[in-house]
Amino acid sequence: MQRLLEDFQRKDRRSLAKLITLIENDSPLKEEIIKKLHFTTKKARIIGFTGSPGAGKSSLIDRLVKTIRQRGETVGIIAVDPTSPFSGGAMLGDRIRMQEHALDEGVYIRSMGTRGNLGGLARSTKDVVKVLNAYGKDWIIVETVGVGQAELEIMNIASTTTLVLTPDSGDGIQTIKAGIMEIADIFAVNKCDLPGADRVATETEMMLDMQYHKKAWRPPVIMTSSVTGEGVNELLEAINEHHRYLQENNIYLSIQKEKAITEILDIISSYWQKLICQHLNGKSQVSFLLEKVANQKMDPYTAATKIIEILATPGSLNTAEGKKEMISDALS
Repeated sequence: MQRLLEDFQRKDRRSLAKLITLIENDSPLKEEIIKKLHFTTKKARIIGFTGSPGAGKSSLIDRLVKTIRQRGETVGIIAVDPTSPFSGGAMLGDRIRMQEHALDEGVYIRSMGTRGNLGGLARSTKDVVKVLNAYGKDWIIVETVGVGQAELEIMNIASTTTLVLTPDSGDGIQTIKAGIMEIADIFAVNKCDLPGADRVATETEMMLDMQYHKKAWRPPVIMTSSVTGEGVNELLEAINEHHRYLQENNIYLSIQKEKAITEILDIISSYWQKLICQHLNGKSQVSFLLEKVANQKMDPYTAATKIIEILATPGSLNTAEGKKEMISDALS
């Protein structure tokens, strides 16, 4: 472990890949890795790209990375692909569209399957971002799986979120629906060479006129084409402009605080779930309470409160008093 971290600090790409694999596979070393890397984390720009399947996110990112590399900056890419609910496997096809950068030492591409996680990202995406940040990448681009209107997890990771739209993304009603349209800092109308692109851009501008007329940052709408490269420079400038806006208005630090709180609450929730699952099998107080709810002898809110009280009391599951309460509950 120590040697792996030392190689990582020396910018060894193989050690980077190994650390990410350990985290993605939820290794027992995962927590130790994150703890070791936490205080070495640099300040990369973390950019999110989200949108419906087939919007051209991967191809657009490929073009954007080419422009970033021309400026001499390094990039880490996390491309999330859907996982089969039947086999558990994933094609990881987003990497295929980024082959131009496969041999570029300044670009690291990591494909990840969702493994059943909802929200558009894999469960370990946030931790992999930390690893790439500690590695020293200037930019970290996170591409979500093709998402629907309510998969918004990218907003808890990226400081700038780009929503990629296409000419065939529906009528104007879609633009005023709550959900994914509200988390975008930048709108990219991709495949702008196709019929209907101007209409999508106009409808998006109308939505922004209604919702953002009193806000300091009004998301720009940029026409892009991943085929011709049109609008890519403008997209990069918009991302840089949003970053300056966050810094100059002292918003960046408040966003980081909100993300830290969200992450801590997620970790606590995960710990609670694991702790409860450890007591689901066998004759424990937790399993008896669940049975009482299933048999309609107790409401779920009372059971949840009791389970929290039991697990929050050290050793309560093994004390004689705790066992007496378990027997009492079973008899009643």
